[in-house]
Amino acid sequence: MKKSHSNSARMRRALTHGLVTATALASVTGMAAPLAAVAAPSGAVAAAAGIGTTEKQRVDAAAVVRLDPSPDVLLLSDHDFIHALWQKARDGGENFESVRLAAEAAMTSEPAEDHVQFITTGIHAAYAVDKQREKDKADAARAIRLAKSQALIAVGIPNSPDLLDLSDDNFIRAVMRHVAAGPEVRAAAARALAGDPAAWQEFITNGAREAQRRDVANELKELEEKNRAEAERRKELAARTNAAALFRITPSDATLALADDNFIRELLRTAPADAKDSELFAAAQRAVLSPDPAVWKQFIHTGAEEAYKKDDEARRKAVAAANRRLALQIQTAAEKTGMNPNLVAVAKKALAGSDEEVAQFLKEDSLYRAKRQSLQPAGGKPAGFFVRQSGVDAGEAFLAPLSASSRQADREDATWIVVSALGGQPGCYSFESARKPGHYLAEKDLRVKMIASDNSAQFRKDATWCAKKGLSGSGTSFESASRPGRFLRQHWGDLYAADKAGGKNRYDAEKDFTQDASWKLTTPLAR
Repeated sequence: MKKSHSNSARMRRALTHGLVTATALASVTGMAAPLAAVAAPSGAVAAAAGIGTTEKQRVDAAAVVRLDPSPDVLLLSDHDFIHALWQKARDGGENFESVRLAAEAAMTSEPAEDHVQFITTGIHAAYAVDKQREKDKADAARAIRLAKSQALIAVGIPNSPDLLDLSDDNFIRAVMRHVAAGPEVRAAAARALAGDPAAWQEFITNGAREAQRRDVANELKELEEKNRAEAERRKELAARTNAAALFRITPSDATLALADDNFIRELLRTAPADAKDSELFAAAQRAVLSPDPAVWKQFIHTGAEEAYKKDDEARRKAVAAANRRLALQIQTAAEKTGMNPNLVAVAKKALAGSDEEVAQFLKEDSLYRAKRQSLQPAGGKPAGFFVRQSGVDAGEAFLAPLSASSRQADREDATWIVVSALGGQPGCYSFESARKPGHYLAEKDLRVKMIASDNSAQFRKDATWCAKKGLSGSGTSFESASRPGRFLRQHWGDLYAADKAGGKNRYDAEKDFTQDASWKLTTPLAR
């Protein structure tokens, strides 16, 4: 097995050596003047050792992300303390998405006052955004559960925790199979199940009740030809049952027999506490305060439904607005760093689409996938070459020609998830393999390989690359966090942490260094 690894590496290097040599010679002969190395200013904060915040301010900030700071943490510089907050926010997932983004912005900013501002007020403002979004999400989830209860009452199915706890699609299947469901309800349920999750929620929120009304109307039409009075009585009972369902009340026979105004009063009296801030509750109050019996009847037959739909629309708009704010915040942060152009493109596409598309974009797995990128030489030469890894070569990273028509496995080997630096440095990043999650581009004895994370402090540094302005004047160059002064460089197709100042190793050679150590992030070969 070791021999096959060696043979594979030799064959690949021989091929790449020839292609890279030809391209490099063509590039050199076509240059009017040698490229000058452009050294970008360090992203490190000049006043990192300073502390401009009080212990109370730090403790208050730490409480936001559920961090119990040790005395050592409280003695960190403001910048390093923000890093501790950022790590905790990152580990907290989407519940602290705005805090994480704000912390990253603060860490990449050099002025000390920006660090103070984040600790004293910024983290709290960002958390308020996260809390509101979580509340909106919780309200939306709760509203769907309540809508399930309303649908069951309207169709005539007894409420039970077992039914309410079902997933949306299985809840619809349960309604469709129940003996109380009429032909219209069953048909509407079948159509919803053939659709997407948005169609499921629409059936639960409105579709089941509307279908039930059609079933009742069909029954009454048949009955009306035989007994008009009985048809009117059932029509009135159906309207009252539906109005009560909107308040999540299963009406008793005595309640259904009340006069119109007293029926509405009973709905107001027995309404759940959380319904009292709704437009539905307010509309019922306005109706019962009217001396006109026609207003009472109108509320029971149509007004309650109209008010409920206003509540539902307001809730949906609030969730959608919060989602769009967060998506725009993620897009803006990605645009600022320039390290996730694919994430920017996916965010823009989602924001230009429907509210459902924005919600899908914000899912944790969607955001993770949107951070996929491929990596090419900034100058575009060798043309069609990408940074990839090879399992056959023990994860060694190298340049190889690939395209959209290449094998899926090969394209995945040349696709990397660009994430915040495992080492935590501001302005730095790690490249996780799309093919092997938990494996990263890391420096090992100056050779760059795809290596499985052992979560050690040393590995996190080895797998951290700090973005600098491209040494060739274009693109981005990546300085090794574990070996400052050494940059991600390709040399004859293989990747190294090479010394910009030159050194004893062949890959440290000054010739073509700026060109070979400048990269561009491109559309991921494997999406």
